[in-house]
Amino acid sequence: MRKYLVLYHDVWEPIPEVQDAWQAWFARVGDRFVDSGTPFGDAHEITRGGTRALTRADAPATGYSIISAENLEDAEGLFVDCPYGSSVRLYESKAM
Repeated sequence: MRKYLVLYHDVWEPIPEVQDAWQAWFARVGDRFVDSGTPFGDAHEITRGGTRALTRADAPATGYSIISAENLEDAEGLFVDCPYGSSVRLYESKAM
């Protein structure tokens, strides 16, 4: 099994219907999570020139998970009924 870092790029209101949809999706993915992750708070970019706060316009990631999957197609299949709003980005973890 391969590991994929999932970065969520989403803003949603924590209303019961949305929270229920996320909980149902997390339950379905179940043991495929290596780390179910958490939502992110404020984001900052650090460069050699300094640090700046990232705004919504900068499209920062809003949370993460780590999943296990046989391949990219298998990983993509886990997101068919995921209630994300705008996008999810998958990054395959490579051995060093």
